[in-house]
Order: sequence, then structure tokens, then C-alpha cells
Amino acid sequence: GCNPLAETGRSKLQNQRAVLNQQILRAVRMRAGAENLLRATTNNKVREQVLLELSFVNSDLQILKEELEGLNISVEVYQNEEETFSIPLVPLGLKETKDVDFTLSLKDFILEHYSEDSSEYEDEIADLMDLRQACRTPSRDEAGIEMLISYFLQLGYVENRFFPPTRHIGVLFTWYDSFTGVPVCQQNLLLEKASVLFNIGALYTQIGTRCNRQTQAGLENAVDAFQRAAGILSYLKETFTHTPSYDMSPAMLNVLVKMMLAQARECVFEQIGLSGIRNEFFTLVKMTQEVAKVGEVYMLVNTAMNQEPVKENIPYSWSKLAQIKSDHYKALAHYFIATILCDHELQPGDDKDQQEKALSQLYDYVPEGLMVLAVLKDKVQRKQLGKAHLRKAIVYHEEALRVCGLCKKLRNIEVLQEVLTAAHKRSLLKYAQQETEDDFLSLIQAPDILPKTEHKIETIAPQFSKVKVKDFFHKLGPLTVFSAKQRWTAPRTICLHHEAGELGFSLKGGSPVQVYCLDPVCSAASAGLKEGDYIVSVGGVDCKWLGVNEVLEKLRSVGKQPMELDVISCQDTVASLHSKSATYSMGMQKTYSLICLAMDEDKIDQTKKAPLKLPFLSWGTKNRQKAASTLCLPSAVAGSSQIKKKLSPFTLLNTESSLY
Repeated sequence: GCNPLAETGRSKLQNQRAVLNQQILRAVRMRAGAENLLRATTNNKVREQVLLELSFVNSDLQILKEELEGLNISVEVYQNEEETFSIPLVPLGLKETKDVDFTLSLKDFILEHYSEDSSEYEDEIADLMDLRQACRTPSRDEAGIEMLISYFLQLGYVENRFFPPTRHIGVLFTWYDSFTGVPVCQQNLLLEKASVLFNIGALYTQIGTRCNRQTQAGLENAVDAFQRAAGILSYLKETFTHTPSYDMSPAMLNVLVKMMLAQARECVFEQIGLSGIRNEFFTLVKMTQEVAKVGEVYMLVNTAMNQEPVKENIPYSWSKLAQIKSDHYKALAHYFIATILCDHELQPGDDKDQQEKALSQLYDYVPEGLMVLAVLKDKVQRKQLGKAHLRKAIVYHEEALRVCGLCKKLRNIEVLQEVLTAAHKRSLLKYAQQETEDDFLSLIQAPDILPKTEHKIETIAPQFSKVKVKDFFHKLGPLTVFSAKQRWTAPRTICLHHEAGELGFSLKGGSPVQVYCLDPVCSAASAGLKEGDYIVSVGGVDCKWLGVNEVLEKLRSVGKQPMELDVISCQDTVASLHSKSATYSMGMQKTYSLICLAMDEDKIDQTKKAPLKLPFLSWGTKNRQKAASTLCLPSAVAGSSQIKKKLSPFTLLNTESSLY
């Protein structure tokens, strides 16, 4: 990972995000305590003081949320360092997390479950913790992406090795919401995996915004990065349903996927016009359709951002930027078609049929009384329709500038103001160049333009298989046998004596090998060897990863000398507490609280066993429609016997309120 103390613009923003997260956590804890006191007291004077305190805390939370929104719209830091005259693209900020100490929990589990000396795995545990720490500050390039994917894949091994489906092992994961700053705490590894996936998608967006949009290669890289970001976020939405934080809710992820694809579409349009737009009839027709498509996708993004429940949590400036881009690119579409009509009169050598066909494809309908071919032939009608498009372009430009001026955060982005103002002046100049004597006689309204594109923009599915990782805990043995789901006896030592060159049993399977066809009267059976036992070591040499031929060779190499075998016997696997597609519904038992407001965040009692709880995260899509995640906050201090009510991070909800 990058140096977390580096004084780069990106690291400063991320450090500010971490500080804001801590301030929001303290404010939410204060509010939870005040609400508990308000419910408990009957003294009117105390209630008045508590209500006053609540109003202060709520206003403080609102200010902190606005500051966090300011970080989310600080797009200039993430743009390419080269001077560009382009509207900035929006990246996602990385989710922040707290340190996690795996040492005690994993060492205890290795000793208890695998019956091995846990001190031999201290280096592997340290490697895992170092990798997690590095993933908090990934570099903004392919190396950073590869590191995050490596940790995500490593978590798959860790989940199978150390996280049984029947209980928690005492590792608490805390991640902060990227948009609200509210912490989410769970002992479920799926929260960790989902958050790492979100950060992979966020890092792709930061790579995309950093690309040089003044070069062909830079724009191609930007398009690829945004498509991959959309693919990661889409995979997160489909794989981890009912996640317990707003930024990873299905509705929010759906909006983020649309926004990334829209930004990829915007880069494609810039790529087409990079070498310059020729003032030629068919070239302008193509550009009109392409830019109309960009305006359309941003209009859909803006509509999605203004729908519940996303509207309350999406940064306000993001929604306004999507609206500005929609108006800006729609204005460009009308400007291009006005240029076609005003600058290109039908010449004797032109193919009027092709021009008529091309122009008619731009409209769903034409104004009453006009025919496309007649417009091409009649100079007056061409001028009138062209000026109608210019008037509409100017209206869209003015609306974009108005919305930009109303949003404080966007008003401070200089390059955005410059691009919008330059486009507006160009349309005004074009309109001023046209003859004005017929303005009062022209009642033509410019029709809407049909968007069309020859460039397909789709999500690119994550390709995790390209990143090769080795299981840190490879020494524990093959994962098919030595996993947290399997149960077996402690290793037994069998003293093996050769009888006339025969072992008295056969071996089968891969790694580890298994005993079968055991002679019940042989010395090995008498020493305690059982049918189906797995051989884990021969003569003190670990053989969990050895095949049948290799184990037989070790057994025969000893000759007639007695030999000690360590074997284990598999037991019946305990039924899982929940399936991998488990979901949480409002009628079920209350689960581990998402935001541990009453818990001392730095002191976790490792001696107390956590009760069995159901996870909020659901692996798979089978039960997506069956339940909705609910935000659950404790209403009493740690150690209380019951939690009577649930509180959301920013509003007081009753028991039946759901997050999504």
C-alpha cells in the first residue's frame, strides 16, 4: 500500500474522511444516549434539557454530513494533472475501516479446531494482517487493484478455514459508510468481503478519473476503468444482498453502476471528437446522435438519484452534476443539428436521398407542416428550424448554468463553469449570426432528438482468476478436508508393525490419503486404526498434501522397523445455523447491532462468548426478495440483557422501519 502519511491530495482527503467518520460516530453515540434518556425519564425539566441537547446533536450531524458530501464532490484532486478543458468526472471515495487483530482468535481456533501448535502460524497471521493494513491505502493503479483482489481472494480461504457456520470466533469488523460516515460493526466476514469489493470498484473510478482525457489511449483507459468499476459494483449488488450500510444497498449500487456507465459513455463521446469535429453533414449527424445519447443516460442517472431511498443519502451535488451534464449534452445535440441546417445547404451534387434519410433518423417527429425533404430544399425552412434548435440549445445551456450557480459545491469548480460558459457563448454567437427579420413570424418548436450510438457500453465482469494467490494457511492441509465446516477427532498416534511385508490396509484418495480395506485382525487395527481414517503424518513428517504413492513409499522405506502414524477420523458435520443465502427479516430475532454505539470501540471482552446471531449479508440471490435489512442500534449500555428498540443513524425509527 501507499504511505498513509504521504502529503498527497488524495491521502489528505482520505485522512479528512477518517476524521469525519470518528466525529460522526461520537455524535451518533451522543444522540443514542440522549434518546435513551428521553424515553426513560418522566421529569419535565430533564426532558427539556435532553430535547435541547438532541436538537444540537442533530444539527451537528447535519453539518458533518455536509462536510462529508464536500469530500465526495472534491473531484479536482482526482483528475489528471494535465490542464484539460473537460467537465470533471466523479470518483468514489474509499471506505474507511478500523484495525483488526486476528492473532488471538485465529491462534485459539487453530489450537482448538485443528489441534496444532498455533505458534507455528504467527508469521502467516502477521502476513494476513499486513495485507489488510496495506489495503487501507492502495496505490491508484493496477498494482493497487491487484492487491485488493488478492486480499479479497485470501478472505475466501480465511472464511473456509476459520469461520464456522455455527458460531462467531470473536473477530469484529468495522467499516464506515462512504456517504453517511456511520460505522457498521459485525463479526461476519461477509461484511469485510463486501467492503473490499466496494473499494475495488471505488479504486477503478479513481483510476478512470486520473486518465489523461486529451489522448486516445487515456480515454480508452478511462472507458475501461469505468466499465470495470460498474462490473465490480454490479457483482457486489448481485452477490451480497441486504448489506447493512447505505452505500452498499442494492438501490444505491444500482445508481452507482448507472453513473459509472454514464461516465464511460461521456468518455466515448470525447474519444470520437478528440481529433476535432469536421463541419460536414454526415459527421455532424453522427455527433448529434452520440451526444444526445450522453444526455439521455445522464438524465436517467439524475432520475435514479432522485428516487427514494437513494435521494436521502446520495450527495446532493452529484445529483445536480448529473442534471447539469444532461442539459449540457442535450444543448450540444441541438447545437450540432442547428449547424447542419444553417451551414449546409443542399447542393446540386449532394445525395438528397441519403441526407433526407440521415436527417429523418434524428427525429421521432417533425413539426406540423414540415417535411424533411422540403426542409432540406427550402432555405427559409432550414433557417427557421435551425434557429429553433439554437433557441432550445440556449435554453438548455442557461438551465445548466443556473443549476450550477445554485449548488455551492459545484459553483467552486472553475473548469465546470468555464466549459458551460464557453458552450453557452458559442450557441449565442451562432444564433446572432443568423438573420433576425423573421423571428416574430417563426412559431416552429424544435423537436426532440433521438439518441443513437454505434458504441456499446457494458459492465465488465470482475476477473478474479487472473490474480493468483496462495493460501497463507496452506500448512493446515487441503481445504476440502481441513476447513471450519468439517469436524474430526484429535490426531491419534498408531504404532505400525509390518507383517510379512504387508500393511494390512490399502490407501485411496488424493491429499490427504484415506485408509480403506482395513484387515480387522492386523496389528494396525489392533493399535486403533479405523476404516476411513486420514493419515496426516508418517514418522513425524507431515503428509497432508502427499498422494497415495508418496505415502506408500514412505511406509515401505522404513522396512521392518516399527513406525508411528498420526491419523484423524472425520465426524458428522454439524448442520449450519443458516444457509449461505440467509437473509434478515423484521420478524426474526434481533441480530448483532450494526453500529455499536454502547460498546467501547477499543476494548472488546474476548472472554465473553457472543450469542448466535444471523448475518445481515446474504451470499447469493435466491432470497433477495424475502427480507429487507434493518438498521439495529442498541438502546442500552453494553452488557444489558435486552435491546428494546432500533434506531437508524440519522432518524428515529420504530421497530417496523426498514433500511431500504
